[in-house]
Amino acid sequence: MKITAVEAIPYAIPYRKPLRFASGEVSTAEHVLVRVHTDDGVVGIADAPPRPFTYGETQRSVVAAVTELFAPQVVGTRLVEREQVHARMSRTVGNPAAKSAVDMAIWDALGRTVGLPVTELLGGFTDRMRVSHMLGFDSPEAMVTEAQRVRQTYGIGTFKVKVGRNPYRLDVAVVRALREHLGDDVELYVDGNRGWSAADSARAMREMADLGLLFAEELCPADDVLGRRWLVQQCDVPFIADESAVTPADAVRELLAGSATALSIKTARTGFTRSARVHHLAESLGVESVMGNQIDSQLGTVCTVAFGAAFRLTAARAGELSNFLDMSDDLLTEPLQIRDGVLTVRPGPGLGVEIDPDKLQRYRSDR
Repeated sequence: MKITAVEAIPYAIPYRKPLRFASGEVSTAEHVLVRVHTDDGVVGIADAPPRPFTYGETQRSVVAAVTELFAPQVVGTRLVEREQVHARMSRTVGNPAAKSAVDMAIWDALGRTVGLPVTELLGGFTDRMRVSHMLGFDSPEAMVTEAQRVRQTYGIGTFKVKVGRNPYRLDVAVVRALREHLGDDVELYVDGNRGWSAADSARAMREMADLGLLFAEELCPADDVLGRRWLVQQCDVPFIADESAVTPADAVRELLAGSATALSIKTARTGFTRSARVHHLAESLGVESVMGNQIDSQLGTVCTVAFGAAFRLTAARAGELSNFLDMSDDLLTEPLQIRDGVLTVRPGPGLGVEIDPDKLQRYRSDR
């Protein structure tokens, strides 16, 4: 079970429409497929979605980090030596998506080797999660139309609404329209991607107090230390730390400083190994957690649901598992299917999915 090679293959697949939010816009999935090879012929896979406006990584930097920094450090280790791999990659600061893809590909290879799903190796709580759909910036009418289409087509009843525009009442109007048209049985929460000031965040939350919001996420920058604490103290719903909690240590600081009261776990930035640490932290401190989305491909979504379904805490809430619906194509041989608002874990060893070689050849950008 020794690792013999690690590949990083860049590829690009256009989105059907751009996803717009306070910190950026994504119109093409410029991701990196990571493959870990072992001496017994097993190949584990994972996806790295670079987000330069959040973590500073680009497609080229992920490829360089994986091939030039991490591959030489992990080749020769055994699949079960995940802590050794983690310790070696931690010598390099940053690069969360690159590190996470290597980690998850190793877990996939381990599952394939021992003949067990990754979900069972992690915890095995359930085999499914409810799905939350992310709504990017648009007019109230357009966002209501999209939400209604997604609800009717896929049975999804939870929506994460991107906010953070100025003036803030643009987004308040959107959330109010969604509540009025979708009814009280739909779960709504808001994500500001650090776009508002603390003061405007407080004003917006007061004006949406009657809308029954589930959470508020990253409404203002965590770097606005006192303003953020002041905002969280008066927020009457759990306040999620997302991009301000990239590492387990970041999560501890945000919670203990009073700058957040809930956590978003993203396997795209903490893999399976570090995501488990964030989960155990949240469980120990008694704070809610949601499975977040880094505008993931289908392979990234497979990783998210595999982790989220493994634990009671993360399976309790709808996970952000539907962004792949906006991609014009994907690399998997068998596309994911959301039915009745639920996405199930793929059966079979490892992550239970395979890459279509023809599609990889078509979309890879290094040839």
